[in-house]
Amino acid sequence: MKLDHILFLFVFCVCIGCKDDVLPKPKAMLRLDFERAKYERLSYDCAYTFESNTMANLSQKENCSMVLDYPMMNGSVYLTYKKVDDNLKTLLTDAQKLSYEHATKADNIVEQPFINGDDKVYGMFYEVTGNAASQSQFYVTDSINHFVTGSLYFYARPNYDSILPAAMYLQNDIRKIMETLEWK
Repeated sequence: MKLDHILFLFVFCVCIGCKDDVLPKPKAMLRLDFERAKYERLSYDCAYTFESNTMANLSQKENCSMVLDYPMMNGSVYLTYKKVDDNLKTLLTDAQKLSYEHATKADNIVEQPFINGDDKVYGMFYEVTGNAASQSQFYVTDSINHFVTGSLYFYARPNYDSILPAAMYLQNDIRKIMETLEWK
């Protein structure tokens, strides 16, 4: 009988002793604070000019293409310039196709038309949600001589929840580029 009591006491202690106290975790989200954007007009020997965030490191490539690098956010905005020579339809098709190549990984792609009739800048901004490689794409043109495309990429595996604050910040910079772009 003593053995039965010891065994019962042992099983009872194991069952009671293994229970974890349930502690609710506080609700929290990652907070990333970026400094307020300051813009300055870039002036290069190119067919276009725009205002850029001073936080970005700009490097000019060939044919007036540029890269705006944001090392603090581990991302870059790539700008590509093309001259329009009776190939506007092809340039538009290529820009739209590039944006929708991300559709397989994206949850949604929102098109936002852009029209600045005073400066003859017309285009489209694509906001990509989900775990796609690029969170934003855009193009602008004057429909006669100039065509610029842009893409936002992060140097990290796409995880939309993690890069969302940086993506939103850089989308505002892209919109500023579109709004301030002028043809020379």
